[in-house]
Amino acid sequence: MLHRLTVTSASLVALGYCLSGQAAAQQDTAVSLEPVTVFGDRSPEQPGSNTYADADAIAETLADHPAEILNTLPGVNIQMNSGQEHLIAIRSPVLTGGAGQGSFLILENGVPTRSPAFGNVNSLMEPHHEVASAIEVVRGPGSAKYGSNAVHGLVNVILGQPGDGSFARASYGTLGRYRTDMALDEGSHVRLGLSLQHDTGWRDNTGVDQQKLSVVGAYELGPWDVAPWLSASNLNQESAGFVVGTDSYKDSDLVTQNPNPEAYRDAWSARMGARAERTLGPGTLVLMPYAHSQAMIFSQHFLPNGGVEKNAHTGGGLMARYGWQASDVLDVRVGADVDLASGYLKEIQPESFGFFPGDTRFPQGVHYDYTVDTTTLALWGEAEWSLGNNVSILAGLRGETHEYDYVTDAPAGINGRFNVPANRTDSFDLLTPKLGLIWSPGDVSYYVNYARGERAPQVSDLYRLQSLQVAGEVETETLDSVEIGARGSAPGGRLVFDVAAYWMDKENFFFRDSDGLNVPDGSTRHVGVEAAAAFHITDTLALKGNVGWSDQTYTFDRIVGSGSETIRDGNQIDTAPEWLADTSLDWQATEAIQLSLSVEHVGEYFADPANTATYPGHTVLGARGAYTFADETELFLIVRNLTDEAYADRADLAFGNGRYFPGEPLNATLGVRKTF
Repeated sequence: MLHRLTVTSASLVALGYCLSGQAAAQQDTAVSLEPVTVFGDRSPEQPGSNTYADADAIAETLADHPAEILNTLPGVNIQMNSGQEHLIAIRSPVLTGGAGQGSFLILENGVPTRSPAFGNVNSLMEPHHEVASAIEVVRGPGSAKYGSNAVHGLVNVILGQPGDGSFARASYGTLGRYRTDMALDEGSHVRLGLSLQHDTGWRDNTGVDQQKLSVVGAYELGPWDVAPWLSASNLNQESAGFVVGTDSYKDSDLVTQNPNPEAYRDAWSARMGARAERTLGPGTLVLMPYAHSQAMIFSQHFLPNGGVEKNAHTGGGLMARYGWQASDVLDVRVGADVDLASGYLKEIQPESFGFFPGDTRFPQGVHYDYTVDTTTLALWGEAEWSLGNNVSILAGLRGETHEYDYVTDAPAGINGRFNVPANRTDSFDLLTPKLGLIWSPGDVSYYVNYARGERAPQVSDLYRLQSLQVAGEVETETLDSVEIGARGSAPGGRLVFDVAAYWMDKENFFFRDSDGLNVPDGSTRHVGVEAAAAFHITDTLALKGNVGWSDQTYTFDRIVGSGSETIRDGNQIDTAPEWLADTSLDWQATEAIQLSLSVEHVGEYFADPANTATYPGHTVLGARGAYTFADETELFLIVRNLTDEAYADRADLAFGNGRYFPGEPLNATLGVRKTF
């Protein structure tokens, strides 16, 4: 079965309690705290920054979009776009294109939801987070168990398991959003999850219909504990474009309009896998076979030429690992992973487009039409030494190789602004070490951690080229990270905390600028401090939250392109707020009544690499109230954007214009939840 490890050391208990979203203590926290649950194969004593939202936090947030729950965690800044579209940041700026696809590893039950070269910036729309039992976030490069794409961090959605219980939930929002979630738990062997959402859209022509299904099993087959699962999603949405013009997100009439009423996104995905575990010799063997498939068609409303893209990929593989206690002071784990995948991408421009008469850079017809087969092989190992005096060391090393076989059905060569490479093969080798030390003398643990993250290029990095780019010039992105931290509890146990400071350098940063041109050799630096804490003021009143400061800069010069794209060493990276914060005050008013007030803050950030335009940031308030009846039925009310703040979920500068995805106005969701 999927590991759930109960830990009793005071510092780890305090850490888990702080970060799990369990804010309202109904007992004397100075006496005891609930044990923390750690998911997957990670040892809770390992150095590094990780946190999670548990099932209660997921249920209470009722996130209609994954950003609403993930942004409550430290170091995370998910920008919502239109409908279920989004862009991710974890100890990073908000990244787009291949960098947005490949810099964050998205997992479901510890298994990648996509093959390494076929990421998507909207990949969080696929896992079944609505009925998950937990959502883990690891900030910074992952351990040796995680390979390409775990550069800035990873998100692991843990599906509920048999025995977690059943529930049904229905809600309605004042912006025209209907939602139903349920989990039917047989109790021993099968748990079924289902989520349905219909959103009429608060902006013109922005309706969304989304369905998700998951099935998780638990069986004993001879010496094996086997936990199979199946997960699928379907999305049909009308998409809205940016509102354009300086501070246009403040215009209450303009923000409800959709300048791209023809825009849409249709996508489906399916994943299946199993975790098979048994004792073998002196240790434990874990085998995780898996397969996944997805397809998507959407209009590129964010580009002026208005293309249509179709993409899909199917892949699968095996993750194998074996761990044993080599001595009283040494634990060893080794593993091997293989992933095989095949995918295609086709981009068509249905109509002629040009910025001026005679502009031939955006030809009508097919721009790209290619298929790519990939093979990924990896070996890794980790060792933990106990040095005595509550000090331990973790060392890990991962090596992997990526092979690409690319075939184009579109004519090779320059086609206006688009460059179609001829058939070719490419390969990349990655080597990522990790070394950390943790000291746990009492209720507080201190750690220092070094890790390297690397990502092989995305398929789109390599073969979706612009006219000025040369095939084969994209290299492996590398990020080196050093962090120090402390986590634990203050005397008495009412205050629990986690503080971390980090320094990261990234090389071969590949991105597409706001003029649509590719930059293959960028470099950046990321320095920051994150703090999360929960303070139990009384047995029924708790204050919890997190705050993060970062200084994220370009460390190279690029004096080309339009004025907004001139990059100088030391410029702040665009869409990288200096400050992020999220906090809530939770009150268990009576045994049946629970009230909460929350505040989310996104600080000022530059909207372009040249640092010529800024977005001032925003602070948004929310509230939640719930009444629980004696029969385990809960009636709840969630109010978002309590002060009706005019703000932007995303702000940037493109083609010389400020453009924004406006944030939702004041709205309320009323719902009922029945546990049985």
